[in-house]
Amino acid sequence: MQEEPINEQTGEEEDFPYRTEFKKKSIRSYVIRAGRMTEGQRRAFDNYWGSYGLSLFNGSIDPKEVFGREAPVVLEIGFGMGDSLLEMATAEQDKDFIGIEVHPPGVGRLINNAGKEELKNLRVYMADAVDVLNDCISDGSLDRFQLYFPDPWHKKKHQKRRIVQPEFVKLLCNKLKPGGLMHMATDWENYAEQMLEVLDAESMLENTAGKGNYAPRPEFRPQTKFERRGERLGHGVWDLLYRRR
Repeated sequence: MQEEPINEQTGEEEDFPYRTEFKKKSIRSYVIRAGRMTEGQRRAFDNYWGSYGLSLFNGSIDPKEVFGREAPVVLEIGFGMGDSLLEMATAEQDKDFIGIEVHPPGVGRLINNAGKEELKNLRVYMADAVDVLNDCISDGSLDRFQLYFPDPWHKKKHQKRRIVQPEFVKLLCNKLKPGGLMHMATDWENYAEQMLEVLDAESMLENTAGKGNYAPRPEFRPQTKFERRGERLGHGVWDLLYRRR
């Protein structure tokens, strides 16, 4: 079978009509890596994007209008293949979840599984997260923010690309309601140390475990299969849980 051509900038198949949305900027915290989608993932966009997809270019959203009810709103950046986000949305149906991811195969898998389960409390952006936060998410509208296992950019020369920087955290704080939770997790100790330093320095946040401390994994964050495997091999995972003052 002839392979579909790949767009060198986006890593997406040229004939695929659903594109990652972003604005031009000099430094990004991610690279859109080329990845073949399964037929099921491709069909999911045709079958379920109309129900679950949100567009960056439609501007600011009102969660009450999007979900048809008033409920706590949880936003997650970088949900990967979507398994843990799906598990959380299924377990916490009293909350509404918004996921942001740039890789089409993961988005396709998530909306395919959500559609099969007829989940009503989930929506998805396939876009740059900072663009979505700036253009689509109102200040003081989020009850919980989640960032799990972001790209660590482990080479020192690339660490400027890490998404957790003071300006990014300040932006997140503005989106959280007073008392809202900010939860991050990483399996890179050096990145955990940077996260702890940046988050502890933000005056709008209170470390729920005490300044300078990591938090136990909260019950609402599922363990991934890679995390369980890492634990067996003696690898660490660091959770950081903060509350908006």
